[in-house]
Amino acid sequence: MKIYTRTGDGGTTGLFGGGRVSKHHVRVQAYGEIDELNASLGVARSTPPTDFHDELLESIQRDLFSIGGHLATPDPTKVAAALAKADLSAERVATFERTIDAADGEMPALTAFILPAGSPKATALHLARTVCRRAERNVVALAADEPVPPQFLIYLNRLSDLLFSLARLANHRAGFGDVTW
Repeated sequence: MKIYTRTGDGGTTGLFGGGRVSKHHVRVQAYGEIDELNASLGVARSTPPTDFHDELLESIQRDLFSIGGHLATPDPTKVAAALAKADLSAERVATFERTIDAADGEMPALTAFILPAGSPKATALHLARTVCRRAERNVVALAADEPVPPQFLIYLNRLSDLLFSLARLANHRAGFGDVTW
């Protein structure tokens, strides 16, 4: 299979399950942001220390692939079998919340806004957090016009909180304090 098809040269793209839309369509924006978030998590994972919550971050990347597949599908019934493994449970968000609580318990209390700075690992996680917030905004925009599983919005909202806490924790463990605004 070739990587290039030339079918998108005119500014349209194919959707999972069929159909074509403009590359600036709100659906393409939404799953494109999820893809960028996934790539930014890849950067964060590859930034030392690479064992820092790596199993969790990899599982999130897999979740994001599933979310992107759902978002790229205007008619999920056409590809139901492919999407069956992509359902996210409420337990995923609960895992994020437990991890946030554990991280917060290890660090000094947050008393001010902080700058996204510090160790390379923390800054990569802060960048992923901002990409997550943008992805969330685009998925919310899609949800205003098209059906989007409500769990996706909850997941992305809590994921940005998780990435913030992990960034702070990475700094804390590396001996960097929060840089307040």
